[in-house]
Order: sequence, then C-alpha cells, then structure tokens
Amino acid sequence: MAGEAFDVVIVGAGAGGMAAACTAAAEGCSVLLLEQAPVVGGTTAISGGMVWIPANGKMAAAGRPDTLDAARTYLAHTVPSSDRRRLEAFLAHGDEAIRNLEARTALKLQPVTTYPDYYPDLPGATAGGRVLEPVPYDATALGPAFALLRDPLPEFTLFGGMMISRADIPHLRRAGRSLRSALHVARLIGAYALQRLRARRGTTLYLGNALAGRLLQSALDLGVSVRTGVSAERLLTDAAGRVSGVEMEDREGRRTMITARRGVVLATGGLSHGGDLRARYVPSAAGTLTATVAPGAAPRGARLAAEVGARLSDPTGEGAFWVPASTFTRRDGTAGVFPHTVTDRAKPGLIAVDADGQRFVNEAVSYHEFVRAQLASGGKAVPAWLLCDARFLWKYGLGKVKPFTRSVEPDIRSGYLKRGGTIEALAEAIGVPSAALARTVAGFNEGARRGEDPEFGRGQNIYQRHLGDSDHKPNPCVAPIEHGPFYAVAVWPADLGMSAGIVTDENARVLRPDGSAVPCLFACGNDMESVMAGAYPGPGITLGPALTFGWLAGRGAAAAWLADAGPSSARTEGEHAS
Repeated sequence: MAGEAFDVVIVGAGAGGMAAACTAAAEGCSVLLLEQAPVVGGTTAISGGMVWIPANGKMAAAGRPDTLDAARTYLAHTVPSSDRRRLEAFLAHGDEAIRNLEARTALKLQPVTTYPDYYPDLPGATAGGRVLEPVPYDATALGPAFALLRDPLPEFTLFGGMMISRADIPHLRRAGRSLRSALHVARLIGAYALQRLRARRGTTLYLGNALAGRLLQSALDLGVSVRTGVSAERLLTDAAGRVSGVEMEDREGRRTMITARRGVVLATGGLSHGGDLRARYVPSAAGTLTATVAPGAAPRGARLAAEVGARLSDPTGEGAFWVPASTFTRRDGTAGVFPHTVTDRAKPGLIAVDADGQRFVNEAVSYHEFVRAQLASGGKAVPAWLLCDARFLWKYGLGKVKPFTRSVEPDIRSGYLKRGGTIEALAEAIGVPSAALARTVAGFNEGARRGEDPEFGRGQNIYQRHLGDSDHKPNPCVAPIEHGPFYAVAVWPADLGMSAGIVTDENARVLRPDGSAVPCLFACGNDMESVMAGAYPGPGITLGPALTFGWLAGRGAAAAWLADAGPSSARTEGEHAS
C-alpha cells in the first residue's frame, strides 16, 4: 500500500489517454499512464486510424477548403439536437489540438482528400479532407518499447504481420495484370522480409496502429511513466471532495496508492464491455449481439467516476457506434470478431439478405447505418447474411477470408463461411427460403447487369462510390452474382465503441447530476459521452474528439493544482520509460 505521487494520472492508454498524457507532460507535469491490458493502444491500435477534424488547417493546402459554419450546418442535419456546448468546443478546438500535438509530439497526420462524409448529399457535407489519417510510422523508433504496442487485428495483415496502406490495396488487386503494381507489391514484400529479420512483425505501421505508435513514442519521449497490466480500483478523494489520486492494483494483486497532485483523467475505453451498464444503452430489438469489436475489460472508467458522484448518460437506444461483424475462432483458440467496415459490403457483386432471403438495406451505406437497418428489421436481419459469388470472393475476399485465398476449406469446415453450388443450395446452407433467395438474386442481377440497383440505389452518391471498386464500370458498387459456387457469411450487430458514457463539460471535466464539476477529474475518449449523441456523420468521429478532448483534459489536469501541489519527477522501478 506504499504511496507514490505524480502531478497527473491518466487511466487508459488509447488515443485519448495518450494525447492527455503527452499534453500534461509537455506542460511540465510528472505523468503516470496506467493501462489494464499488457499492451497500449486500445481500440485505436486496431482501428482504421481516421481522425475527423472539420475545417482543419491541412484542408485548404490540399485543395479542400472548409469552414466551421459548413461543419455546423452538416452536424445540425446529422447529430440529434442536444446541448451543443461540447460539440462547439470540439469544432472550436479540434484544429488547435491537432496543431499543438503535432508541434510537441511525434504525431503526424495528413488529409484524406477523397474520403467523403457519410451523408454527402446533406447541406454542409464535404467530399474529403475533414478526415485525417496518420502518416506511416517506422516503429523501429520505439526500440524495445515496440513490444508494448498492441498488434493490429491479424485479419487485417498479410504474411503473419505485414500491414498495408489503403493505397496499396489496388496494387495488390492488379499485381497479376500490371507490371507497375507487381513491382509495387514486390517492394512491399521485400521490405517486410527485411523487417522480419529484426522484429516479430512488420515495423512499417499504418492506420490506427501508426497513430498509437506515434503517441506511445511521444509519451516516452516526454518522460511519461507507462505501466501496463495494472488496474485502477478506485479514485481517491480528499476532505474537500477533490479527486486526489488512484488506488492501483498490479498483476500480483498488490495495491498502491497513487497521489495525483493536479488531476486524474479517465480514458479506459468506455462501456462496450459493460454487461448491465452496456445493456442500458442498446435497443432491446438488437437481440443476441456481438458485444464489441473493441478490446478491453469491464467499464472501469464509468464505474470509477460513478463512485465519486459522476453522472452517466441517460438511457437511450442510440448509445453505440454500430458496425456489422462476423465471429470466428482463430487457430490459437482465441475469439475473433471481424468488423465489416469498408472491405467488402460496398464492392460490386455482394448483397445482404435477412431471414426471409430478401434484401433490407443499401449494402454500401456506412457501417453504422447498416446495423441500424438490421435493428429496424424486427429481428429478421439479426443476423444478416452477406452473399457473393466465387469471382467476388477471389477478388475482394469476404470478412476474414482474404482476397486471392486459394483454399477456403478451413473456413467452410469451421462454419464461418457457407457455400452452395447454386443459389438454392446456398439458401439451404444458411437457412433461408430457397425460392425467395433465388428471386432476390435474380432481381438484383437484372439491374446489376446494367450497373443499376433499382431497389436501393446503391452507388448513387460519392461516399458509396468511394468504397466501391473504381476499376469496375459503370457502377463501382454493383455487379451481378452469377459465377458459382456461392458464398455467405453471417454478420451481427456489434459496436466499435459506445456513444454513451461519463457526462462532461466542454473542457472535459466530469460532471455531477446537478451540473457541477467533480474537482480535478476529467474524462476523454470512449469514456466520455460522445459529442455526436449516437450519430456517426463521418469517418473518424470517435478519434477526432478523442484527440481533441484528450488534449483539453491533459491541459486542464495540468492546471488543476491541489492544495499540496509541488514539483515532482520521480519514477519508480519497473516502469517503462524511454
């Protein structure tokens, strides 16, 4: 129970927590970063790494000028009406937070100029540039600390650990018919082979893994003390009701009192694993749910905050950021969850059907909208089946089945992938009416041969076309399903994180039910109730606010001196440091 002292304690090492830690450390504070998992990065490390920041300073230079007024207009049409102060704080401080973090850390982002907002036909939407992505990162800069970084999902890597960028994917598809693409792929594989001589996986990182790696390097460079495999069991408070520290438990069950002289920031990942807490925020129509794509444990941040009088979100049916997911068991026996975000649903030659063998949604809408359609089906589309033919499976893959897979027999035997020599045989394999499924496919094919989708209008806006295959004409999202055998995978409602969480103010301070702030306690990332109020207007609307409010929380905690505040810089034995 021996005590230790730091200026600021951060609980949780995802994007929000690490941004807060880096900010407080850059302000001259001694900072302790606690992570319950044995590795850092949280959901960020396995995500696409998109960061949505409207009117960011990089847009104009990239030829995509934007204004905050345009963003307000767009959000007014997409985000449910609520207290707008935190949303305004996000808009006002997003670009400032990114500029500050880039100036003081190894964070580097670049605009994705061709990635539209998810509702591109609404007023104020943009065709790209609001979303930023991490610049590729050479993880050798981490040295031994590379072992602390969470691996990406293995289903999103090649050859046992090689990450690829979005720009690499078309080259992989064209490698057999384009010399330029073949050389590009050969260079990728050659570089990966050299990296594997020195590391257990590829060290050229992209997407969320690059973002997490850059933030980890920054935290270590700034002197943040990082401890993994430890849990925050309760928050400490003083006689005045101020949060003054954390009681920490290590792997051996030993407990330590950690004093936080200035403040504590909660960034533990939210309510996704919350059991009874999570159930308050998901609709009863969801039926049997895949709980979450996000790694983690119980919602420690929310429980810690509630124990010191914090308010949690009011119950709502819009409490999650949805994604359709398929489930499986990996060779090592671990449970796998594959998020069907952008890799297959919008590609030409796939449809989604319900238990009646009928389509129920435009398959190319955002993953959040896809699941909302599942939940609105009265249970008929829970699960839904993604259906394609052999040509599609070879070219694009389906869920965890990667493109150009020569044998899918292991996935057939495991039951993950269903197969039928005819549409009727596939219907029997997935348990839907064969005549109905045959009619559905025949009706879809009739329009698809002309590049049309009369039933749902797939491919009619720039967002859907962006996710399709630009090499396929005339409609990048539509092609007939006619080259047997035919395949299907079941997808369930899952979440990438929860919109519901700890209620905060516009400065990331945790609030009580009466609206007053819990002194010296902050929350960010998925622990914080989302400013989007359950809506999903664009790519990166979780990470954009996570970095912004992580920066605000770190800055606020650095300024929240307690009565006994004083300088401190001691590290303890066993901590990870640069």
